[in-house]
Amino acid sequence: MPAHQLAEMLRRRQISARELTEAVLARIEAVDGQVQAYITVTADAARRMADEADRRLAAGEGVTPLTGIPVALKDNLCWDGVRTTCASRILHNFVPPYSATVVDWLIQAGAVIVGKTNLDEFAMGSSTENSAFFVTHNPWDLSRVPGGSSGGSAAAVAAGEAVLALGSDTGGSIRQPAAFCGVVGMKPTYGRVSRFGLVAFASSLDQIGPFARDVEDTALLLQAVAGHDPLDSTSVNRPVPDYPAALRQGVKGLRVGVPREYFVQGIDPRVEQAVRGAVARLEKLGATVTEISLPHSEYAIATYYLIAPAEASSNLARYDGVRYGYRAQGAPDVVAMFSRTRAEGFGAEVKRRIMLGTYALSSGYYDAYYLKAQKVRTLFVQDFQQAFQQVDIVVAPTTPTPPFRIGEKADDPLAMYLSDLFTIPANLAALPAMSVLAGFTEEGLPLGVQFIGPHFAEERLLQAAYALEQDLAGEGVMARRPTLPVKAATA
Repeated sequence: MPAHQLAEMLRRRQISARELTEAVLARIEAVDGQVQAYITVTADAARRMADEADRRLAAGEGVTPLTGIPVALKDNLCWDGVRTTCASRILHNFVPPYSATVVDWLIQAGAVIVGKTNLDEFAMGSSTENSAFFVTHNPWDLSRVPGGSSGGSAAAVAAGEAVLALGSDTGGSIRQPAAFCGVVGMKPTYGRVSRFGLVAFASSLDQIGPFARDVEDTALLLQAVAGHDPLDSTSVNRPVPDYPAALRQGVKGLRVGVPREYFVQGIDPRVEQAVRGAVARLEKLGATVTEISLPHSEYAIATYYLIAPAEASSNLARYDGVRYGYRAQGAPDVVAMFSRTRAEGFGAEVKRRIMLGTYALSSGYYDAYYLKAQKVRTLFVQDFQQAFQQVDIVVAPTTPTPPFRIGEKADDPLAMYLSDLFTIPANLAALPAMSVLAGFTEEGLPLGVQFIGPHFAEERLLQAAYALEQDLAGEGVMARRPTLPVKAATA
């Protein structure tokens, strides 16, 4: 059941937060052996938080729409006293002494945190195959990837192992797994949600956002984590709208732009059909549809894979075996210790991106690569500014293909990078964007459609996504759930 329905049942005392939490923990016990969404399950803490939620609900004090609702955290979000690994050997035993702002705000809202989810190491990847610990599986087909890097959070929500979850999105890491797992995922405007306590990958691109089973739940979770935070210098100080109130305004008169550059050669015809079908539904509901151009889209991958690795090479320089995290043993001197620590602690994809970024920032190459990429980034901003003079939102594919098989692209980094072809532009332009379910393939694999809006237009995206979702619900599309083998409960 979605969070908004469970919240109503909790308020009416039809169920208790402890009963709901136990049900989610039992579901994790039953199916996570197959899905492998979680790195750490915080069962004892979740039970304590559920009991506190029940106390608040009984007293009628401090109750919010998230009080008593089980939530999962991507394991690059710090939680005071709980292991935070970033799915990396270099942080495999790191316990932060503070919490991310979004985690504190969830706890203040009365949410129940059930665990930390798997990801591509340091959020670098598109399939959750780059975790140092294990691969997460797509609940709709266990032989396929859940997307990445927030694959654990997306899979947990899809499989019923959490009601809601938080992820992070640097180049599509919320929206792409949301599409692959058939859930809703949103990357808010850069600065809308505090990044304090998010382990940094690429600081000018990273953004925290929600996963949920439907659009209304997405609005509720976004409401809880959005807002100004003085601990984050990039956090924007502007009022937070009432996101749930925006949902039911309809799309009559909404101007929808469809970018011709997003329907490129190589896009899976089933994805194109689902996205064009979603556009047709919005038009039927009263929106007007216009073809638009985002002319610099072809440079998205090249631009991103200069800027993001450059920032990563700087951010990841702190992992040197001196202050915290893994330290190689037996090194004869400090330079050897640095080298061995990083060689043993980082996985292949993280090393690849550190080397790409260090090269792009190095003397003699900075102007040719990193500086040029930043100039091209400005062209993406201008493309969208011009588009939003004609339309209110942009509707496009989230991914070029349905979920691919585990191992299918593991040895081809470029093919893997192309998975984020349609999501990266919104990060480069700091725009809000979300993925919602648009339908299924004949094999029962989910297909996503992406909505992109102007800065701080999250309400508009939620409004359009809700209208589409309600139209699809009338045909039973939204009621479909993955079928998973269930392990018998232990005594």
